Amino acid sequence: MLADAMNVLDTLQRSLRNLRLSVTDRCNLRCAYCMPEEEYKWLPKRSILSFEEIARVVRVFTSLGVDKVRITGGEPLLRRELANLVRLLAANPRLADLALTTNGVLLVEQARELRDAGLKRVTVSLDTLRPETFRALARRDDLDRVLAGIQAARDAGFPGLKLDAVMIKGANDGELCDLLDYAKSVGAELRYIEYMDVGGATRWRAADVLSRAEMLERLAARFGPIEPVREISNAPAERFRLADGTVFGIIASTTAPFCSSCDRSRLTADGMWYRCLYATTGTNLRDALRSEPDDAKLAELIAGHWRARADRGAEDRLAELSRGAYAGRDELAQNPHLEMHKRGG
Repeated sequence: MLADAMNVLDTLQRSLRNLRLSVTDRCNLRCAYCMPEEEYKWLPKRSILSFEEIARVVRVFTSLGVDKVRITGGEPLLRRELANLVRLLAANPRLADLALTTNGVLLVEQARELRDAGLKRVTVSLDTLRPETFRALARRDDLDRVLAGIQAARDAGFPGLKLDAVMIKGANDGELCDLLDYAKSVGAELRYIEYMDVGGATRWRAADVLSRAEMLERLAARFGPIEPVREISNAPAERFRLADGTVFGIIASTTAPFCSSCDRSRLTADGMWYRCLYATTGTNLRDALRSEPDDAKLAELIAGHWRARADRGAEDRLAELSRGAYAGRDELAQNPHLEMHKRGG
């Protein structure tokens, strides 16, 4: 019989429940809010965790209470034979939810295989429906492939399909309502995301943030009354309902942080573990994985760091009187793990 998992609490009584698992720092898009620069330093191949190492560390995390894993990147579908990792993770009996976030460009080729391997849910990033805006935001011309990938996810039978849209004033905020109409048309739940100042957002400005309050005002003007969905959840999105029953979410990490209930941590493709999206330092689990054969000792290491966790990064940023980009180009060059495409979203 499987022993009960522990419930490890940090200094603010937040449980260790949700692991964001990056499998690569590479990406096939260059989105303005994540990778605006021309050149980046990539993780050396020898440092990247193998699928077996990832499955082992996830097994340890689930013994401590983690029951939700989301595979991220970079763009996770660039990791070769990703379905093999999904099979390994799906075999973990303590894992209640196994999801993936993707930009959708390669989803047509992989959706069915991932579903068959045991992936439970998919979230696709979709910031615009206009080819010219997609080209300006992502510096690539792949909108048709993304839309085809969304259809492929539907055809593969993924339940609860979600679409994520980072809203930026002057870039795509004119599509706020169009994106919701599209999500309704494909049976997906749209989650708007406030433009965040984390990681590689070197050109972030407060003036470019379309706030939750502004989103709700504009959506109400178009669709009529909006009511909050009453639920108990640690999910990052607040959910709302239109009069016709359409549900959407808003992740307002910039103007209304949810640090007090955050149960998330992030593991990079090379095994650095971060307890906060804004953390500047993490814990090297790769070296521990490769030198320590005892899972119990790995669990002690992880549990000890979580119990000491006091991070409230988004709230600290909100309290700053003069707020600009979280890290500049020089700082990112010195510490590439600050990049969002390295530590995962």
